[in-house]
Amino acid sequence: MKINENSYKKSGVNISLANKLVKHISKLTKKEVKKTSGSSKKDIIGGFGSLFDISNIKIKDPVIVSCTDGVGTKIDLAIKYKKFDTIGIDLVAMCVNDLIVQGAKPLFFLDYIAVGKLNLNKTKKILNGIFKGCKISGCKLIGGETAEMPGIYSKDKFDLAGFSVGIVSKKKILDKSKVNKNDIILAIPSNGIHSNGFSLVRSILKKNKLPTSLRTEILKPTKIYTKEILKLTDKNLINAAAHITGGGLIENIMRSIPKNLAINIDLSKIRTTKIFKWLKSKKISDQEMLKTFNCGIGFCIIINKKNIQKIKKVFPKYYTPYEIGYVSKKKLKINLSNSLKW
Repeated sequence: MKINENSYKKSGVNISLANKLVKHISKLTKKEVKKTSGSSKKDIIGGFGSLFDISNIKIKDPVIVSCTDGVGTKIDLAIKYKKFDTIGIDLVAMCVNDLIVQGAKPLFFLDYIAVGKLNLNKTKKILNGIFKGCKISGCKLIGGETAEMPGIYSKDKFDLAGFSVGIVSKKKILDKSKVNKNDIILAIPSNGIHSNGFSLVRSILKKNKLPTSLRTEILKPTKIYTKEILKLTDKNLINAAAHITGGGLIENIMRSIPKNLAINIDLSKIRTTKIFKWLKSKKISDQEMLKTFNCGIGFCIIINKKNIQKIKKVFPKYYTPYEIGYVSKKKLKINLSNSLKW
């Protein structure tokens, strides 16, 4: 009598395929991952824990800063359009852009990928994007986890989460205590929707066809601002910063303002881009646009006005910061003037 044996593979988990993925990551990181002193010359990817050598970091009174995030339902559109090579950049960006809000230099990154069924080619593309995002932001991909979860996710579905750690000198930490009356608020352009508001985007796409001219816009990877922002923090040119993510422009700026001060934003100065103009045309109010999307602004910095020209020189032309408001002592915490231009 033939016995049908149960196995992990038959239940939907392919360990040998996962091991091939680990080898791919090891090749990617071979020249990038720091080796700890006294360890073997083997790559540390695949170990029980991830190692990072901090002995060469010369920072006075160092403080560790950590962030974790995901990319939300943008993943669903990556699956729909079969574009997997940039969603990993989004994942890194969402974490490291939060780190630099506090003036921290990103050190290392770990990822978590959960899938219904492991597709080696697709997952390699996702990981290549993560690796590219780490290179852009100047941090190291030192480890992660790929979980095959049949029954929890359907065959083609997956989810991503990232975790990043940075470091900053205690004196250089950016926080709301450094913000002063009459400081100005500079907007740094986004390069698209980034990674927030996609549940609303997907809802709109169910009823409206996306124009051909905007198809490349919808999945553009989130802009990583580490290079420019860290140059400014090194020169003490920023008092506070805000990464414009969930909650939109106003809510995120308010997170960087002390209780005794208020923000004043001239909405007519915001340079909205084509993708947001198209979304706006689908019966979304200005208020909803502002609290859901970045509306063309990916990052904000609060500065002393005397530093504005020094700051502008740091950025490439497309991402040159521009003034949208200022800080005051008005009774109302949020003061909006004029209207968004569509």
